[in-house]
Amino acid sequence: MTIAMFQDTIFALSSGRLPSGVAVVRVSGPHVRMVLEAMAGGVPVPRYAALRAIKAPGGGPIDRGLVLFFEGAASFSGEDSCEFHLHGGVASVAAVLSALGGLPGLRLADAGEFTRRAFLNGKIDFTQAEGLADLIAAETEAQRRLALGNAEGGQKRAYEEWRKRILHARAMIEAELDFADEADVPGSAADQIWADMQALERDIDANLGSVRAGEIVRNGFDVIILGAPNAGKSSLMNALARRDVSIITEEAGTTRDLVEVRLDLNGIRVNLIDTAGIRENPGHIEEIGIEKALMRTHDSDLVLLVEDASVPGSAPLVDVGGPLMRVGLKSDLPGAANGYELLVSARTGEGLDELRDAIGQVARVSTASVADATPVRERQVRELLRCRDHLRSALAMPDAGLEVRAEEMRLAGDALARLVGRIDVEDLLDVVFSQFCVGK
Repeated sequence: MTIAMFQDTIFALSSGRLPSGVAVVRVSGPHVRMVLEAMAGGVPVPRYAALRAIKAPGGGPIDRGLVLFFEGAASFSGEDSCEFHLHGGVASVAAVLSALGGLPGLRLADAGEFTRRAFLNGKIDFTQAEGLADLIAAETEAQRRLALGNAEGGQKRAYEEWRKRILHARAMIEAELDFADEADVPGSAADQIWADMQALERDIDANLGSVRAGEIVRNGFDVIILGAPNAGKSSLMNALARRDVSIITEEAGTTRDLVEVRLDLNGIRVNLIDTAGIRENPGHIEEIGIEKALMRTHDSDLVLLVEDASVPGSAPLVDVGGPLMRVGLKSDLPGAANGYELLVSARTGEGLDELRDAIGQVARVSTASVADATPVRERQVRELLRCRDHLRSALAMPDAGLEVRAEEMRLAGDALARLVGRIDVEDLLDVVFSQFCVGK
């Protein structure tokens, strides 16, 4: 974003798809007061809603609705901004947007530009911006809680506190370097500093230990349904999803590729994946599907190894390499055996609630370590690893010169600064803020 673009006043529809009960048009930038004078008859008291006639400059009325004004640093974007709350008809909103576009110095906002300005104006840091993007995209309660914690500064507080500890350590080390002969710079302070850096390394390790749990919350808990052809995998998939996702026929080998559906189990996103039936001597296309199934199995969080309970011993022998739950299907058929962790009938619904609860329980255990400061993006993990590795380097060479160790500390602090967006983030701005909708 150039300086000239930053001086523009931007506008966009910030609410949902039209038509709707109410539509919100947001405006931000140096010409907001002029906009309010021209279209709402004056500037309302900041942060108080005013019922106004909204009109086209030099023209007739467009609508009647609420107008809000947010002054400078007290606004979300860190600059003067306002909102028009009008009836959510397509024509009304189009007329307001057209009127705004006709005013000098105004243009339609780019995707995520309101949030980008909030970042550039110091209202939020990078982790909060990423948290807002995740909050908008959240589909489950667990995703909402994690994203909200980050959007409200959970990561920022933790990472800024760590950065301050590193800055303090560097200051003490460099003071010892510069004033080693001075009596008021005790050498014993270095012992306390290195002890704190060891504690900080442990804190970062503990934070990185929750990465997988954060990934599961953000991207979903992967559950693979694995079994022989005609074991009832696709019927189970459809029953758990409560809709027809997979094709069901009497013909063996109907499912040739991975079929995936998202579920919300007790607030956690679960990715349920149906796979090709595993058997010997499959056809060429079916063989490709089996290879995909086995490859995906090793990356999954849970494997449901299903078997036709009326034909015990028909489940394939495979090394799943992770958590496994044995499920007997077709429990309504005569001769259905027990000996499974769960017995289920997709036709009658027997055992389905118990299976959903069992999957949800494993998913809850897998996400138990999630906290407000849990890193959830590859960028965040990468910078935390850099910080930890530089700390380890500094701690691992006590016989090296203080200059060398101090440089490792500087690099560790720079990694945290990049994480929150204090330095070297220009190449990431477009990537992060393009994830937002236009009105955000």
